[in-house]
Amino acid sequence: HLLLFSQGDYTCTFTYSAQGGTNEQWQMNIGVSEDNQLFSCSVWRPQGKSYLFFTQFKAEVKGAKIEYAMAYSQAAVGGQSDVPLKQEEFEITETTVSHREGKFRFELSKLMIVAKTPRDEL
Repeated sequence: HLLLFSQGDYTCTFTYSAQGGTNEQWQMNIGVSEDNQLFSCSVWRPQGKSYLFFTQFKAEVKGAKIEYAMAYSQAAVGGQSDVPLKQEEFEITETTVSHREGKFRFELSKLMIVAKTPRDEL
């Protein structure tokens, strides 16, 4: 499965493979700060918890470098908070966030990325 969305020069792709729960709805959000220095993208399940069994996932940004990223096994719903994945379950590079083989526990309900855009242009 591949979800792709972009705004201006920035693109965010979310690739995953999962089993079960075929009708699950995902929402994606992409934003660029007013000064154009930060670009954020997030993908989440509005229902809060996903019953999909994720075998892998990878989010990639183009046009910006990841400054902060967090993955959650459960998204906030009805007064509950987001439940973050353990740090060892996923890894972050300058442009990607992906599951870590052997450590990832197959649960993902939300992914959030904040990336810094290059300020080369005048």
